[in-house]
Amino acid sequence: MANQANVSTLLLRNVPLFATLAEQQLDLLTSLVSRKNFPRGATIILAGGVTDSLYIVISGRLKVMISDDEGREVILAILNPGEYFGEMGLIDDSTRSASVVTLEACELLSLSKRDFKKCLLENSEMASMVMRGLVKRLREADRKIGSLALMDVYGRVARLLLEMSESVDGERVITKKVSKQDIAKMIGASREMVSRVMKDLRTGGFMEVKEGKLVLRDKIAAID
Repeated sequence: MANQANVSTLLLRNVPLFATLAEQQLDLLTSLVSRKNFPRGATIILAGGVTDSLYIVISGRLKVMISDDEGREVILAILNPGEYFGEMGLIDDSTRSASVVTLEACELLSLSKRDFKKCLLENSEMASMVMRGLVKRLREADRKIGSLALMDVYGRVARLLLEMSESVDGERVITKKVSKQDIAKMIGASREMVSRVMKDLRTGGFMEVKEGKLVLRDKIAAID
């Protein structure tokens, strides 16, 4: 069972989705959102279920995934702090298209369907941000479809690693640990193949492990 805690206007102000709201709206929102903690491996929403809330990630990471009747999984996205999910079903009143499961202990905010729609109607900037988020996810889906169709496994692994990396002191670094199994589920390959590719990338000088973090070299961008 998730633990609930109070929500402050300062916390909401630091959430990109709510950053444009006026102070009065933030005050009202504190009484509308729920703040909850979930352990690793918790299912937040289940594919095919009814959509009733918007969820915002305060801390931790989650995976968006679909699976078949045999239990095989495909990871569509990894969600990080500041991101949100569940909005598509709230907008078109459809059932959930994918499941969302915590990869580590997470703290989330939830906002009911009624209050979410009311916020969109009363704040054009928030509505615009939600639309931009939907477009971003559509573009990411297009890129993923393109890479599955046109790239070999080396190219898919390289692109995913670059997308996961961030700039730290002039280097591209992956600071969050992601298992080879999860990488395989994200690019449509076997874990064994991903292990082989990762080993080849290290041997070829495309990346290295430094102080427990994965550092990517510039030439990895040339892999296609």
